[in-house]
Amino acid sequence: MLKSKIGLTVIMLSLVAVSVTACASATPAPQTTSAPVKVVEKVVTATPAAAPKAGAVLINGAGATFPFPLYSRWFYEYAFVDTAVRFNYQSIGSGGGIAQITAKTVDFGASDAILTADQYSKAPGIQMLPTVAGAIVPIYNLKGDDGKVITDTIKFSFTALADIYLGKIKKWNDPVLAQANPNFKLPAKDIIVVARSDGSGTTFAYTDYLSQVSAEWKDKVGQGTSVKWLTGLGGKGNEGVAGTVAQNDGAIGYVEFAYAKQNKLAYGSVQNKSGEYALPTVEAVQTAMADFGTNMSDKLALSIANAPGKNSWPIASYTYLLVYMDQTDCVKGKKVVEFIKWGLSDDGAKFAKELDYIPLPAAVRQAVLDKLNKVTCGGKPL
Repeated sequence: MLKSKIGLTVIMLSLVAVSVTACASATPAPQTTSAPVKVVEKVVTATPAAAPKAGAVLINGAGATFPFPLYSRWFYEYAFVDTAVRFNYQSIGSGGGIAQITAKTVDFGASDAILTADQYSKAPGIQMLPTVAGAIVPIYNLKGDDGKVITDTIKFSFTALADIYLGKIKKWNDPVLAQANPNFKLPAKDIIVVARSDGSGTTFAYTDYLSQVSAEWKDKVGQGTSVKWLTGLGGKGNEGVAGTVAQNDGAIGYVEFAYAKQNKLAYGSVQNKSGEYALPTVEAVQTAMADFGTNMSDKLALSIANAPGKNSWPIASYTYLLVYMDQTDCVKGKKVVEFIKWGLSDDGAKFAKELDYIPLPAAVRQAVLDKLNKVTCGGKPL
């Protein structure tokens, strides 16, 4: 996915001041029993970034880990476009991003989760702005009876992932999984379930999907950035989930696709609503987006999970930036709007494609641009 480019993470972060932290959820979550294996989240760079001007405007943001590889790249590249601004983004999970933008301690938030009515009421004037879409994938670490790592793509039938996370499917050689994977032998090994322990939009998208394919999941657990998991271990962020999966033979977890591909993690094929086994390709997510159309209402938010198309990837999601339609700092407000417009342009979209995110459909993109043109400061146009 990163092709031949080398991620110069330290340089990147020092120049655009992107920081990564983790935020614990208030909702009970699985506990990790040992320290996770370190999985490096690379950041793509081109040439050394242009140095910001003295007195450059600092824009602070926080939230979703799902789009972090893309936003990191955007912040880096935008330093060439506008040297009078720099970005500090804390990748703390959607729950943390929603909390911080609600408290107005950051200039923008980021979330994969669609805001609830209660969250809207606590942040009057907030607007969700989709930026790209992407896939969430089930990752696993499994050795066969011969002790060799299984490199075959494991197929998960329609409700299999929900039943695994409900604790109903406990063994890798369960008849449900064996029937879906007749071409190789799955071992009689316990399935170790791994989930996010922090408030996460990735969890929101994943549980959105699980709730749609399993009435039992919807009734017992439901959907949210944080849920009360019924079984398993936990890890903070993509790194924590991937690391916990990596250190436990027989483990299964979920991360966003760009992270899985970038770190060469094994991921599965999932049976979609039409009965076909899909892979998380760009085309499969584009099909899922098309299945639900481009009418996102004034909130500009739409679930694209469990899409009905024959070629659709079923665990797909838009990701969003969160801004207030009436800004209090006119200089920062104008800079944020200009940056988002650039990210949605062809210049920004090419980096999304490189990192396996999917740019917005033309109609959705135009709806976002129309909304950005209505952002004000103190009630006056920017």
